[in-house]
Amino acid sequence: MLKTLTLEQALARAGAIFPPVAAEVNTILDDIRAKGSPAVLDWARKLDGFQGDSFEVPKERLEAAPGLLEPALRRHLEEAIRRVEGFARAQKDMFQDFSRELDGVILGQRVLPVRSAVCYAPGGRYPLPSSVLMGVVPARVAGVAEVLVLSPKLHPVTLAAAALAGADRVFDLGGVHGMAAAAWGLAGVPRADLVVGPGNRYVTGAKRLLYGDVGIDFPAGPSELLVIAGAGARPAWIAADLLAQAEHDPDALPLLAVFDAALIPQVNAELSRQLSLLPPDSPANESLGNGFAVVLATDEDAVTLADALAPEHLELQGSRAEALEGRFRNYGSLFVGEDTAEVFGDYGSGTNHILPTSGAARFTGGVSVATFLKILTWQRTLPAGRAPLVAQAAAIAQAEGLAGHAASALIRGN
Repeated sequence: MLKTLTLEQALARAGAIFPPVAAEVNTILDDIRAKGSPAVLDWARKLDGFQGDSFEVPKERLEAAPGLLEPALRRHLEEAIRRVEGFARAQKDMFQDFSRELDGVILGQRVLPVRSAVCYAPGGRYPLPSSVLMGVVPARVAGVAEVLVLSPKLHPVTLAAAALAGADRVFDLGGVHGMAAAAWGLAGVPRADLVVGPGNRYVTGAKRLLYGDVGIDFPAGPSELLVIAGAGARPAWIAADLLAQAEHDPDALPLLAVFDAALIPQVNAELSRQLSLLPPDSPANESLGNGFAVVLATDEDAVTLADALAPEHLELQGSRAEALEGRFRNYGSLFVGEDTAEVFGDYGSGTNHILPTSGAARFTGGVSVATFLKILTWQRTLPAGRAPLVAQAAAIAQAEGLAGHAASALIRGN
């Protein structure tokens, strides 16, 4: 199951972030760049089995989709939306316009949403309506004017989730070709300002290469979970949480760090038992081989390992692990205590489940209302504030050797 590494070996793995973009990604993007919309359709037919002529779901079908849901599932989706929206609105309250005078200059900021955003939901192996909620709901709270959903092999429950969350338009499209369509405005998809959402290595690679043509949230690729466990943690619960993430993708990364070495064989036994209960073709059969377990000697070892790995999800189980809650700096989202299953966050406890992977948690958090907002600054110099700024700007410009900059300041000194 999980192989055991030393702390030094595990820390060496932390350097393997942002794996190389698969060659196929460049091939597809180059073809679409050269041929445009027809190439998007060709790749969708080749890779997704798409058979239609238009990717956009008719509005009447979108509006009717929630009514086709089993009533209990619809209620659960609506409750997840309520929770995610409540948390997003609390985030939105933290971003405000303001202005203030400082030494004769009025300085200010405006907080504005991007105009259009694409919220991506993978659809190849499993439908992920939950990812639709995590993109569309904060975009709506932020005030994005046009919120689009892209998802390949579009599943009815994904379509229904998009309608319930308030998406304006939905497209049965995804993968590298879907990212290109959103970035370049092809195949009927309006050009987006921003693309958010998780994906496999190909989608993540496409987002990285298309950044600049379109804004992206961050690398949000195959799932990662690090469980830090102390004495008293339940091996069966730990194994269940690791398998929940391992089943996402063959590239998923399930990780375990323990203060009690006896937990590792116990968790491995549970992994073996519980894996046998999953479908035979579960990606967990492969992705468990990506993971590892580590024995921690000190609390500092736990903090050092977690911050170096910067995992997408970080769980703390057992009193010793939970006591470290405030010491970690690098993670996508933190789950404290054995009752706080990571899957609760996946399915709408309130925080967002679109989170940074591949070490990106070292420099960014997950998707939030802020993802869809721009902080625009402005200033107005008052007569009393002009003279000091003329002298300041001219002196610094001259030190940099930029005569034109200095002249632009000095002309205002007369």
